[in-house]
Amino acid sequence: MHLREATPSDYDAVWDIFQAVIRTGDTYVYPPDTPRADLQRYWFADYMHTFVVEAEGEILGTYILKANQPGLGDHVADCSYMVGERARGRGVGKLMCEHSIEFAHRSGYRAIQFNIVVSTNVAAVKLWQRFGFRIIGTTPQGFRHAKRGLVDTYIMYRELYPGRWRGNA
Repeated sequence: MHLREATPSDYDAVWDIFQAVIRTGDTYVYPPDTPRADLQRYWFADYMHTFVVEAEGEILGTYILKANQPGLGDHVADCSYMVGERARGRGVGKLMCEHSIEFAHRSGYRAIQFNIVVSTNVAAVKLWQRFGFRIIGTTPQGFRHAKRGLVDTYIMYRELYPGRWRGNA
């Protein structure tokens, strides 16, 4: 299993994962019927880095990393991760999280913040906590879960390693 930057040839495989994840309506804010044409702006926009995890020619997962906010907030990164259904439980999320922390640090970010983690996504919350992310805020009933109705969402945050950052020129 190896992680690499996504290329245009990965688009179909990333769409398959993206579509399978959002259609359940339980972890991402994108509408379950999001059209394929929207993948470009949600996952392959010019201002973000898109990565894939691959094993034996199959894309198992994907993540994006971008500035959380423009301008004076661009020293904090934001990430989103998706794991293919058949790849769950194989360490793909762990590999992507490790890589994103290191990549964000090398890119000059001071921290990573997840703006919306659905509270019922217990496996993701536990994984992020194992990597040092902490819940710094809760939005009551911030997500319309397809099966559970309104559920809370978390803002999760992790400082990166001390040292140089983009504002330290």
